[in-house]
Amino acid sequence: MGTEKGEIKRKHEDVDDEEEPIVKIREPIVQSRLCPYLDTINRTVLDFDFEKLCSVSLTRINVYACLVCGKYFQGRGPSTHAYLHSVGEGHHVFLNLHTLRFYCLPDNYEIIDSSLDDIKYVLNPTFKKANIAVLDITDKVSRACDGTLYRPGVVGLNNIKANDYCNVVLQALSHVVPLRDYFLRECNYIGIKRPPGDNNVILVQRFGELIRKLWNPRNFKAHVSPHEMLQAVVLCSKKKFQITSQGDPVEFLSWFLNALHLALNGTKKPTSSIIYKTFLGAMKIHSQLIPPIDATDKEKDALMMTAEYVETYVDSPFLFLAADLPPPPLFKDEFRENIIPQVSLFTLLSQFNGVQQKEYKTYKENFLKRFELTRLPRYIILNIKRFTKNTFFVEKNPTIINFPIRGVDFGEILSADVRAKHGCTTYDLLANIVHDGEPTKGTYRVHILHKATGKWFEMQDLHVTEILPQMITLTEAYIQIWEQSTVSSDVEMS
Repeated sequence: MGTEKGEIKRKHEDVDDEEEPIVKIREPIVQSRLCPYLDTINRTVLDFDFEKLCSVSLTRINVYACLVCGKYFQGRGPSTHAYLHSVGEGHHVFLNLHTLRFYCLPDNYEIIDSSLDDIKYVLNPTFKKANIAVLDITDKVSRACDGTLYRPGVVGLNNIKANDYCNVVLQALSHVVPLRDYFLRECNYIGIKRPPGDNNVILVQRFGELIRKLWNPRNFKAHVSPHEMLQAVVLCSKKKFQITSQGDPVEFLSWFLNALHLALNGTKKPTSSIIYKTFLGAMKIHSQLIPPIDATDKEKDALMMTAEYVETYVDSPFLFLAADLPPPPLFKDEFRENIIPQVSLFTLLSQFNGVQQKEYKTYKENFLKRFELTRLPRYIILNIKRFTKNTFFVEKNPTIINFPIRGVDFGEILSADVRAKHGCTTYDLLANIVHDGEPTKGTYRVHILHKATGKWFEMQDLHVTEILPQMITLTEAYIQIWEQSTVSSDVEMS
């Protein structure tokens, strides 16, 4: 022993004689399984839905959550905001929001305790394939920390100011099964690479986080705040869609689906992304130029023989169908009350049968167009165009649409040869977005089918109530999502 000590001493004294450098080994942080402050954790105040930044310095680097008061602070070492908060307030248990590791401050040791796993799961819910497979089969009711009962997937979304037009779209998309199952598994999109400067990958990550939180069976509260998701929308849309001002859910849905498709490295191929696999259909658009009104019959006949006036068509993909409503009546009935017009859903869908023509006017020329569906997607998004804009104001068409909840045969608007290529053309309603009130000041709500129970729920921001299916048809539907009755992979067509 004395010889060994002497050799070690000589190594330190004769550094010049030895060429081997002295390597300083950093001592690992002390881990403890016995922390006396675990009983101070207050799960009722924990909210991980908001942006992960320090409440003092507003930085996003090395942020910790205080598990006693729920506030976010930066750092862990002496003189950091988390350290000072711990000393000043007597709050000792902190969670690193990035590494999901727990620490005790100011003693600065890591806490290893399985009783904290529920907090990790709320911050970052994970789903296995076995869990996803039974989401639409088993009716599981969960209980929040305050005792509130809720069903995973049927939880309210917080309206920060005027983002209900985004909430209804996000709620509807969260019940589209292929889309939901894809985003519940983070491994499906965690490795996606985009060019430098492309922020759309944030949109994918935030949407995945929101879907996992909506379907989380172990939430501490019975609602979810889409704060981070909406911030990603504002950033990626370059402030086209705002949290503070009302917007159009159709415009948001169109932009959101295309942005997700591009962020997932999607191309023009129908199977290049989960968005196209789920919603992409195809149609033929037939167009024919109309002769001038002031031309004589002979001139019109002569023009129709030219190549310019021959009917042409183009193949066009679509993510949703936009159906025009018939104009509302201009006059009141005998009791001096406005008549509420009604129209059948099949009347609206006949606009896509390839026979019915519609006139489109431009500054110079007029066209007749026909729309012929050639391929139906697994999920059909139907937009009912209720709003018309003129020079002065926006008008809303109050027409009520009569439609069944189940068993709508879209094959009736297909040609015989196209219908023969489809295995199933029957669709059931999955989601129904409704607009209430004036065109520019109204609110939005959504009706969702909970498959495990077969019940319908109405969701308007934080309010979730069960609704009878018969009441859905009495609303002013604006966007509908229809699901193929027999959804299977063999129905997909290239």
